[in-house]
Amino acid sequence: MTVPELTVQDIEVFIDGTGPNTVVMIHGWPDTHRLWDATVETLKGQHRCVRFTLPGFDPQQPARATALTDMTALFGAIVQAVSPDQPVTLLLHDWGCIFGYEFAARHPDQVERIVAVDIGDHNSAAFASSLTGKAKWQIFSYQCWLAVAWWTGRHIHAALGDRMTRTMAGRLRCPTAPESIGWPMNYPYAMQWFGLMGGFRGAAPVEPACPLLYLYGERKPFMFHSPQWLERIAARPGSAAQGFRTGHWVMVEQPGAFNQRVRSWLNPADA
Repeated sequence: MTVPELTVQDIEVFIDGTGPNTVVMIHGWPDTHRLWDATVETLKGQHRCVRFTLPGFDPQQPARATALTDMTALFGAIVQAVSPDQPVTLLLHDWGCIFGYEFAARHPDQVERIVAVDIGDHNSAAFASSLTGKAKWQIFSYQCWLAVAWWTGRHIHAALGDRMTRTMAGRLRCPTAPESIGWPMNYPYAMQWFGLMGGFRGAAPVEPACPLLYLYGERKPFMFHSPQWLERIAARPGSAAQGFRTGHWVMVEQPGAFNQRVRSWLNPADA
């Protein structure tokens, strides 16, 4: 079992590997820092790999819903602790992308590069226009279910909230072990649909100023990015986008190809 290197705001931070550059890995729903195990093994020979479990996502810890401003402040404190003199690379997935993009928008001086997985311009007009009516209903259905599961677990019955959450995780073919999934992980959906803690009303448009590698799964009922997002990335020097024949969890379904693509982008000499 990996031992945490330090604790920041009661969040355990794990650091593996050595190298001149630091990669901060941020997972999404319904995962923990263990999502990045294989990626760490690939990168740790050349990079310092930093990871942690988002507040409220550790099944061994109490529920901890975290507002957008507080989440970005937590990221800033972790980055300052692990790399006080040099900006970092962010490796993001799912809600990690949404919170990570916001951190990069608020603190561009602390972010050198971004690798984002499967979530692109989620809050743009172009993305909303790209969705069919069916896709919009599918997104609303699963996300609202999870938001209700959070409310149920918080206010009515925790076990019922857990069952609702695990049922949806199974329908979405989530690779995370069901016993590790619980209702406290759903608070970002309550933020999105119920406006919990102010929701995401103040979130900045997703327009990273730094180089970006965007990797996404192609075998999904709908994308989490617009066609214009891919065009913008392709037109930016130093940035790239690539689709994989996977679902949402690219790093789990094709770990070898995914990890090698990330490594080659971070280290062009290895390509």
